[in-house]
Amino acid sequence: MTHALDFRALDQLFRHARSADRFLDQPVKEITLYALYDLVKYGPTGFNAQPARFVFIRSQAEREHLAGLLKGRNRDKVLSAPVTAVVAWDKQFHQHLPTLFPAFDARGYFEQKPEQIAPAGHDNALLQAGYLILAARALGLDAGPMGGFPVDALDGWLFPDGECTSVLLLALGYADRQDEAERLPRHTFATAVQLR
Repeated sequence: MTHALDFRALDQLFRHARSADRFLDQPVKEITLYALYDLVKYGPTGFNAQPARFVFIRSQAEREHLAGLLKGRNRDKVLSAPVTAVVAWDKQFHQHLPTLFPAFDARGYFEQKPEQIAPAGHDNALLQAGYLILAARALGLDAGPMGGFPVDALDGWLFPDGECTSVLLLALGYADRQDEAERLPRHTFATAVQLR
């Protein structure tokens, strides 16, 4: 039977969690990265497609190379974080569907409607990026998502075969909360939700 999480867990995942801009000089253990993916893989995706592919950038040289592709605060965030995850989607994700979703010929669906491959791959990879943020918070890490990066340059470096396309960067580590700004406002229920 499933039970609601207690308030402390909900605080850690949502209410007290913040997007991190600066990180402490504290490494993230490799076993933690394995644990992160082990949680992310259970998040639901359309047809159980799991199109996301993750590159964990950890070495100083690789972090500096990635930072060189970025601007402003994103560059600083990558240099500060002990790990930056590049979340991409596999353009051939549908080839795995006979194994991942055997109840239905989902691969055949995408082969007949190739215009659906990119939207499904992109959207489900972003969904998996959201799971990665929550998994990181659940394991005691902080996360700083980043967009606005040069996709072609990043993909040319990490995926020169052209098989994957990047959708999000996510700095991971233990946040430096010193001089942190106040949380920005959130919409109220009445503004964001309709009950019909």
